[in-house]
Amino acid sequence: MSRPLGLAVVRSAAFAFDTAQDYSDVLGGRASGYSYSRIDNPTASAFAAAVGALEAPGRDDVAAEPFASGMAAISTTLIGHLRAGDHVIAPADCYGGSYSLFRRWLPRLGIETTLLDVTDTSAVRAAVTDRTAMVYAETIANPTLTVPDLTALAGIAHQSGACFVVDSTFASPVVCRPLEHGADLVVHSATKYLGGHADATGGVAVGAPGHLDPVREARIDLGGCLAPDEAFLLHRGLATLDLRLRRQCATAMALAGKLSGHTGVTRVRYPGLASHPQHHHAVRLFAPGLFGSLVTIDVAGGRQAGMAFCDALRTVAVATSLGSVHSKVSHVASTTHRQLDDAALAAADIAAGQVRISVGVEDPGELLADIRQALGTIGG
Repeated sequence: MSRPLGLAVVRSAAFAFDTAQDYSDVLGGRASGYSYSRIDNPTASAFAAAVGALEAPGRDDVAAEPFASGMAAISTTLIGHLRAGDHVIAPADCYGGSYSLFRRWLPRLGIETTLLDVTDTSAVRAAVTDRTAMVYAETIANPTLTVPDLTALAGIAHQSGACFVVDSTFASPVVCRPLEHGADLVVHSATKYLGGHADATGGVAVGAPGHLDPVREARIDLGGCLAPDEAFLLHRGLATLDLRLRRQCATAMALAGKLSGHTGVTRVRYPGLASHPQHHHAVRLFAPGLFGSLVTIDVAGGRQAGMAFCDALRTVAVATSLGSVHSKVSHVASTTHRQLDDAALAAADIAAGQVRISVGVEDPGELLADIRQALGTIGG
């Protein structure tokens, strides 16, 4: 007997049945099987199940749902759990797409969001009202790289009867597994580390069925399904996730240390540095010695200097997204957080010259040399 080592790609939108009753039973959830790929697809389901196994190894009470993108996973998770009149607490320094969701779209549904510094647990506790239905956090914030106390936030959420949702895109299950620290649901942009090669877009939500079922129902009705070919590529990326992340984390740690104190940089942010304000949280919550592969630097000279630094790089690409084998850079205020005005940028502690470096798997010495020469071109 033999079996394929690669995941089968089922490129079919529709599935046939032996009888009308079989069709009815599968569609009604009374029998297992597939009917329509907007509802479930074997390849997409296999990818989601693999991520669920990474987030909660050995647990049979955890499931996962696949999505067409990370924002589809986030928005569907929120819509599945929130209704008009509800209140959400979320980070002021959250990802720009999430910020737009909280500020632009949820209010249209009658849902209020309080954006604040979620590393200040006293402030989070004080913000809770009798309408608070969700506390939302990022394991490692985008792009400030703050690290909240997930355990404390889970306690606050559960004490008030709220759902605790964590976007763990920047960590991946290799660095941190939020379900082990009290999260009810974990969401990922699978486009980043899980896929790892910048060639597929997807998302995933993971949690116990009691919390995941409303998300599944919303996914089916709203239609943000993951295509089978994308699911195949994302699933393939999982095989090297641990290897890639360990290399990337080690290089990021080395770069952060070398750039600290550089005259062209006013601040270096990386959870692995002892100077990081939540380093103690990272040490407790993260896998030993792993602190992620994102390094954020504030380039001296403001917005123009930050953009000029990006333009001067040669090995590191000015490119969208993060978490792939390629090192990438983005000027934060003009790209990922373009939705924020000056006041919101200041509230999120995002400097005008802030640049986010996503460290890939290239030679560490080559990356450091490239960053140093780019800083040198702008007078650093």
